[in-house]
Amino acid sequence: MNNHRSQTLPMKTPHLSLARPVTHGLALAAVAAAALLAGCSMMPAYERPAAPIAAQWPDASTATKNQASTPAADLAWQDFVGDTPLRELIRLALANNRDLRVAVLNMEQVRAAYQIRRADQFPTLNLAATGLRQPSTNGSGGISSVYTAGLAMASWEIDFFGRVASLKESALAQYLASDEARQAAQTSLIAAVANTWLSLQTNDELLALTQRTLVTRDDSLRLTKLRLDNGAASALDFRQAESLTAQARATLAQQRRLRALDVNALTLLVGQPLPDTLLATSATAPVFRDMPAGLPSDLLTRRPDIRQAEQQLIAANASIGAARAAFFPRISLTASAGSASSELSGLFKNGSWGWTLAPQALLPIFDAGRNQANLDASNAGRDIAVAQYEKAIQSAFREVADALAGRATLDEQVQAQQVQLDAEADRFRLADLRYRNGVASYLDILDAQRSLFAIQQGVAQTKLAYLQNQVTLYKALGGGASDRDAVEKSALQKKEVRP
Repeated sequence: MNNHRSQTLPMKTPHLSLARPVTHGLALAAVAAAALLAGCSMMPAYERPAAPIAAQWPDASTATKNQASTPAADLAWQDFVGDTPLRELIRLALANNRDLRVAVLNMEQVRAAYQIRRADQFPTLNLAATGLRQPSTNGSGGISSVYTAGLAMASWEIDFFGRVASLKESALAQYLASDEARQAAQTSLIAAVANTWLSLQTNDELLALTQRTLVTRDDSLRLTKLRLDNGAASALDFRQAESLTAQARATLAQQRRLRALDVNALTLLVGQPLPDTLLATSATAPVFRDMPAGLPSDLLTRRPDIRQAEQQLIAANASIGAARAAFFPRISLTASAGSASSELSGLFKNGSWGWTLAPQALLPIFDAGRNQANLDASNAGRDIAVAQYEKAIQSAFREVADALAGRATLDEQVQAQQVQLDAEADRFRLADLRYRNGVASYLDILDAQRSLFAIQQGVAQTKLAYLQNQVTLYKALGGGASDRDAVEKSALQKKEVRP
């Protein structure tokens, strides 16, 4: 069936009734508006699907840690991040990141589409003026003229069965979903900047550690060469020292490459060249505010990606209403009011005024199954949206559970490795002392030196994993979801009352 909402029909003289006032047509339009408000809806009643997850986190004792703290969703990123350079980097990223900018523009585009659907519920008035000159049909050989001017109402669908309202409801849900997608993109950007900056800090630390180790091994290599030249060390000792020195040089080159990659990644995330002051290694470890995990059910209303999936489900549910309404008559109304005259000079004289009213009802009789196929597609789309909504919940549950497992074990791992580091440092000191006094072999000091370097690297990497896990937990819990950017969306939801 054709949709006549966008057509503007010109006024024609045969349709003008000069005996009735214009106000009568306006009264009919008011009656039609009342009929619109009284229209029914074919949308299925929306019910939120049951969450396919457990009622508690896998480790309840870890999940209930710091329950008195502010929930992640209510904790703004400025309060979560305690490091000043990192805050500045995040601020720059939020202002300049192109992916986030695209997410914001996508939201604006979807909002405009919603406004278009919303406008379909109201009549469209146009100011129309036409002039027509053509040969007379009475055989006189003259020219006949018709001039019209006035208001013309484009074909307006009276939404008895809620088709237009369902489409508007679907567009509204799509807009709200795009807003949630923007919020999710913002949270992901904050986490990506924080994790990349933490990786840069760790690679700076490992680079400095490798440089110190290389200096130590160069000194050891020179000493071993001197002892070899004087017959106090074997060629095996020299080759072992040479091998460890080359290993340190290779590690140094690797750390320089990793640092450069971190800087490049951070530059892309921030969206502009980075000041050197923001790349400097911090003297103190970054501080992130700890937070409780709450209950798994909290994710349903706090995680932006879950709320996005639910809005998409609501949109699919509303589309079913529009597909159902297509089986019923579509009633539209076209009207015009103005003046018509055969002479341009008499266009606005008394007796030339009139109006037209052209209601139309279209009932589908045969469409080769098009409407039924459209309804089947809408039902399948809703089932897909349900599955995607449930998958979003399950993925969120897994992310939080993984982060909680990391919070429960990484701190203990760091402490244990720190004890191991102290032991290896003392072992290296004793091995060096024994070697210098001729009690131990050079193999002992090389093994102690190699073990010390490895555990130093391990401690730095585990600390990085611990800090990045804090960021991941903040993101997984929907951190910063209740920011000021949600005010506009809340105001829109209050204006739009769902049937």
